Amino acid sequence: MLTPIATLIRTLAAGAVLALAAPALAEVPVGDDGLHKPAWLEETFLDLREDLADANAAGKRLMLIVEQRGCIYCDKLHEKILPNEAINTIITEDFYVLQINLYGDAEVTDFDGTTMPEKDMARRWNTVFTPTMMFFPEEVGEGLTAPQAAVAVMPGAFEKQTTLAMFTWIRDKAYEAEPEFQRYFAENFFMDQPN
Repeated sequence: MLTPIATLIRTLAAGAVLALAAPALAEVPVGDDGLHKPAWLEETFLDLREDLADANAAGKRLMLIVEQRGCIYCDKLHEKILPNEAINTIITEDFYVLQINLYGDAEVTDFDGTTMPEKDMARRWNTVFTPTMMFFPEEVGEGLTAPQAAVAVMPGAFEKQTTLAMFTWIRDKAYEAEPEFQRYFAENFFMDQPN
């Protein structure tokens, strides 16, 4: 039988082992608007046609993410999913990322030339869940809105492998050969194992 001190030491040691084994949460800065501000996020005037041109000039794909303060799924995305080395690398090297605040007041100009505050634009786009990521082609036709122009819209915070698969599918333009993302995922990736 263990003494009370031995039991305490064993308990503390087990707690230390568990703490070290648990995945660390990434420290992603949070702005005054309550949204995460990772280093790869672009600060622009939110004119999507200009941003698309800038993304193309940088040799990157334009991605837009709609988020809101207090969103637990946005927290999960920024603290547990996007900091994954493979995901962070593909974003940093291959994507030009804009952030829209679901309830924000900054002016956004859509691809069709319509300008309105973020909150109204998100409503116009029928964004009902955060985070929502939209991925765009290098060229957008005249008169299209962001959702109409998007090659993919990813509502929600998925696990690491699904998120990596989506970024890879977009970067590699694999949607041209395999337009069904689920099939692409099943053939090229594996499901995350539960913790």
